[in-house]
Amino acid sequence: MKKFKLLLLLIVGAMSTAFAQDRPNIVLLFVDDYGWSDIGYRNESFLTPNLDQFKNESLEFTRAYIPTPTCSPSRASMLTGKEAARIQMPRHIGHEMPDGSNTKEFGLWSTDPAQRGSRNWLPLEEVTYAEKLKELGYYNAFLGKWHLGHEPYHPIHQGFDEQIGVSNFGHPKSYYAPFFKDKNAYQEFNDQKDVYLTEVMTDTAVHFLENYDKPQPFMMTLWYYTVHGPHIGKKELVQKYVDQGMSQKYAEYHAMVESMDQSVGTILKTLKRLKMDENTVVIVTSDQGSFFENTPLAGGKRYNTLGEGGARVPMLIKHPTLTKGGSECATPIQTIDIFPTVIEIASGKTYKDDNIQGKSLMPALKGKKMKKRNLYFMRSYEDQYAAIMQDNWKLVKYHSGKFELFNVVDDISEKKNMIDVEIKRASKMKQELLNWENEVYAGWKEVTPQNSHYFKINKKKANRKDIK
Repeated sequence: MKKFKLLLLLIVGAMSTAFAQDRPNIVLLFVDDYGWSDIGYRNESFLTPNLDQFKNESLEFTRAYIPTPTCSPSRASMLTGKEAARIQMPRHIGHEMPDGSNTKEFGLWSTDPAQRGSRNWLPLEEVTYAEKLKELGYYNAFLGKWHLGHEPYHPIHQGFDEQIGVSNFGHPKSYYAPFFKDKNAYQEFNDQKDVYLTEVMTDTAVHFLENYDKPQPFMMTLWYYTVHGPHIGKKELVQKYVDQGMSQKYAEYHAMVESMDQSVGTILKTLKRLKMDENTVVIVTSDQGSFFENTPLAGGKRYNTLGEGGARVPMLIKHPTLTKGGSECATPIQTIDIFPTVIEIASGKTYKDDNIQGKSLMPALKGKKMKKRNLYFMRSYEDQYAAIMQDNWKLVKYHSGKFELFNVVDDISEKKNMIDVEIKRASKMKQELLNWENEVYAGWKEVTPQNSHYFKINKKKANRKDIK
């Protein structure tokens, strides 16, 4: 009897190991402030040969959006599968303390017309994709920018097995060492003045891949600090862009994009060299539009952020056995859809969860049509604050009572406001957006002086440099 039990355990163990090996690894590369237009195959001024090649190997979601296009909320929504507004995080996390930490749960901005409180950390009770993947036997590594809270709320407390390069701050003080004000990230490079942050992160990712020896599959989540400001490109790359007639800052930005592309290329080549590419899903996306121009899209990080230039981002996914290289999906989706997608990839089963708003992208990865649905947007900095998207149409709402309506397919630059033409459509969308707002606000916690910190913001800068 004992021999039979031992044999049964050995068989079950072998089956479990085989199943673990069959399930794909997942690599998520999340770029900061990388605009939809800033890629070589859309704008030849950018040198992105690796992303251009990856486009030929993957499925591109040409209308991928961020529910709240700004740093912290974009991360919270992708990590949880929820619209950030439902987590009560319509703004990026500010810092009360010099080390980037916070003592109050919420932050209030003096320039916010609605005076809405926004969380200073992602609550630990929120369920992340890392926690779900861990239940499925995955190992979770986090590399890079977090911006979802200080030490008690770092990735290792949100389902990740290890974290590397995590700072309390939303961006470095320089892309050359020393990188950060706090003591969390890459302090060992402080005396190496010629070390470039993006290359350090690349080396860290390569080291993880080369040394991974666990029996279970992994998800490597790499959230770049680049191409967020301060705009400091790699010195040897900047001059060629200046020589093309670009301003110094724009040349620095182009050099940062090129370095990021080199990083993506190195990671993809490492997967191939290690023969991991045959069983690894790779996702590349961004957290909001560019700081600079986003032609032909309207808006960007600093203004009209719910315009296509601020809310639409690159999104490419390569599944080794499902996706058809060079294919495209034009159905509007949001980065909240990554959560259920990676869970389906990991489990091999359809994932349903009424607690999230994200929808799995697996139908599109299999070459099928995605179901159409309303997409909602909210942020809380200025007069413009909410939007709803229905198929080709987007309605934008302002605190002052102004509304705009655009067909973003026929009018990608959003030059023709159709609010007084498509009256019936506009009325229906206004009501559906209002219903959504009321539903979202119903779940918000009261913000009081006791649980919030009041940030005094310079009005002249409020819609520009202070917006992360």
